[in-house]
Amino acid sequence: MAQAANAERIAEYVSESVHLTDSIASLKNAYQSAQPYPYLVFQNLFPDDLLYGVKREIPPIGSSNWVHHDDEHQNKFGLRSSLALSEKGAQLAAILHSPGFLYMLSEITGIWGLLPDPYLQGAGYSVMPIGAKFDVHIDRKTDYVTGLRRRLALIVYLNEDWRPEYGGQLELWNKQGTQCEVVVQPGFNTTVLFEVADGNYHGNPNPIACPPGRTRNSFMVYYHTVPSEGQVGTDLLSSVFAPSFYKKKFRLRTFLRDWTPPAVFRAVNRARSKSTS
Repeated sequence: MAQAANAERIAEYVSESVHLTDSIASLKNAYQSAQPYPYLVFQNLFPDDLLYGVKREIPPIGSSNWVHHDDEHQNKFGLRSSLALSEKGAQLAAILHSPGFLYMLSEITGIWGLLPDPYLQGAGYSVMPIGAKFDVHIDRKTDYVTGLRRRLALIVYLNEDWRPEYGGQLELWNKQGTQCEVVVQPGFNTTVLFEVADGNYHGNPNPIACPPGRTRNSFMVYYHTVPSEGQVGTDLLSSVFAPSFYKKKFRLRTFLRDWTPPAVFRAVNRARSKSTS
């Protein structure tokens, strides 16, 4: 069956669960011609009612469902296991992992043989509190558990009435990791798809400065392919952060964190966040 016919049938198949504002052919052209590297931003791709339910099911930060990533480059809470998903979260994951959705992604990206990750390794819910950020980086390209090769990342944002001054924007940087080229606001029902590859720098280095009681929330998945010969075991590194000159900006903060009493450091961070809100 010709790929054009495939695209037509796939669009019909996924229309029951997602809303495409353009044809798959148009989305393919937009994705593959995007700069600084292949990416696509969807608006209102999923039913609002589904995402409201997904947001309500996010476990409280104090629960055992989270892994807290906290170092000089990042501060965020990631889902420990896909077993923590409730009804709506499992429903969203089922859509993202469904054959029709995988075929649609392949038509758009040109990457065939995509495999889902029902275990949500390094994926699922992500919550970032006030002051949190994730420095600009390249995602690791190999799944630690399965050994599969990461090819695509997809992020669904769950933040209602999110203002630019709240921070947490996703930034896509150039291939050298020296300059931001694209800024994506993490508003409710905004979905970002991008390729995981060398030089595809991204992150949200702008610290969260939302009102007290709020967090920046998202749901993400990775898509994989079987490694080709010669790729197995070659990409087992963790995230690679942008060049050293970029990280120099954070050396003072790291020094202060290491040598300032914790209570004082937290108070300074809170004051800094309030000053930018």
